[in-house]
Parts: sequence; structure tokens; C-alpha cells
Amino acid sequence: MSASAVVIGASGGIGAAFEAALVEEGAFEAVYGFARSRGGADHIDLLDEATREAAAARVAKGPPPALVIVATGLLHEGEKGPEKALRDLDPEWLAKTYAVNAIGPTLVAKHFLPLVPKSQRCVFAALSARVGSISDNGLGGWHGYRASKAALNMLVRNLAIEEARRSSRSIVVALHPGTVDTALSRPFQGNVPAGRLFDAERAALQLLDVIEGLKVPDSGKLFDYEGREIAF
Repeated sequence: MSASAVVIGASGGIGAAFEAALVEEGAFEAVYGFARSRGGADHIDLLDEATREAAAARVAKGPPPALVIVATGLLHEGEKGPEKALRDLDPEWLAKTYAVNAIGPTLVAKHFLPLVPKSQRCVFAALSARVGSISDNGLGGWHGYRASKAALNMLVRNLAIEEARRSSRSIVVALHPGTVDTALSRPFQGNVPAGRLFDAERAALQLLDVIEGLKVPDSGKLFDYEGREIAF
């Protein structure tokens, strides 16, 4: 059965690498790349419901999606960034962090999971982060980013449970790419151990390998770039 792949956030470092790798591999009849910075039919804004609907409607006209990757995330913007202490908390920044990191990917799922065929193995994957693990949190800080990624992990679990009722072959997961040399992590790379800062191409290929190895019982979980499960 012919199928397509979809990358949301295809203009970002990892998203662009995902799109390029999927096109090069040629395993899908069509590869759709959407991003906020792209125009026309390739535009999608996680904060704009109409653009999500339009993107899904476009994909619905072609081969059904067997792979949907949401490669978006917000850690800093302008003078705003991860909070180091309670005194740094700002309600507007917290709300935007949740909107982009948790609500946006979930609403992408709202429009794209119904397009996924029931007759074949399909994967919906959203980029999360190890710092979103509650059990792994020993440092504190980064309140909005940690909490929004923890919320995403919970929403992924919810989506996996609901999707299993619709299709027994669908897999819904969150993925931790490690620290990748992109604009998102650049201000915070100083303490990254040697050999643990990945270029975007390597990060995308590592995660595609993880996706390829996923089984249905893995649905609803969080995995790192080596395929190891991270406890919520």
C-alpha cells in the first residue's frame, strides 16, 4: 500500500533533516514538509487551527500518512528563556510555552491521526525531552519547558490509548533527540559532554532508526535517540 510521510516543523534544524532524510530514502510515495516560516500550501502554525486543518486536508488528498513527525519546540524567544527560579515565572511566557510544546502537537494529532490507515503499521511521533520526565528531574528549574514537555508526554499517552481503539497497528510516541546543534539549544550547549552534541542530520537519522524499530506495545511511551525508554 502506498503511503506518505509528514514532517511538522520542517524548517527547523531537526525537522529539515527529517524531511531531507525521508526524501533521500525514498520509502514513501510523498513526503510533506510543513512549517510556520513556509508559505502557501506548506504553511502551518501550531497556534492557528485553520492552518492545521488546511495542512491535513492537503495530505488527505494524497497517499495516506504512515508516518507523522512533529519536530517543533519552544525553549527561548527574544529575551525570554527557561526560568531558573520562581521569580522568573511569567504567565504569558508559560502559556506560550504550553501552547507550542504541548497543545500544538496534540492538535496536530487531532487532524492527522484520523488520516492514518488502519490496515498498516503507522507511527505518530512528537519531539519531547528528557527534562520533561518527572521521575528524572533532580535539578529543578526550567519550569515552563519541563512542565510543557511533561504535559506533552501525558497527552501522547492519552493519544496512544485512544488511537489503539481505532487501529491496532498504530504507534504514538514521544522522542528525545538528545542535545542537537540547532538554534533551540545553542545558548545552552556549554555544559554538553564531549560527543553528546549531535548535528541535526545525525539526530534525525538516529530517531528514524528508533522509529523503524518501534513495536505496537511501545505506543504511549517516551524513547531517547538510542531507543531506550525514558520513564515518565
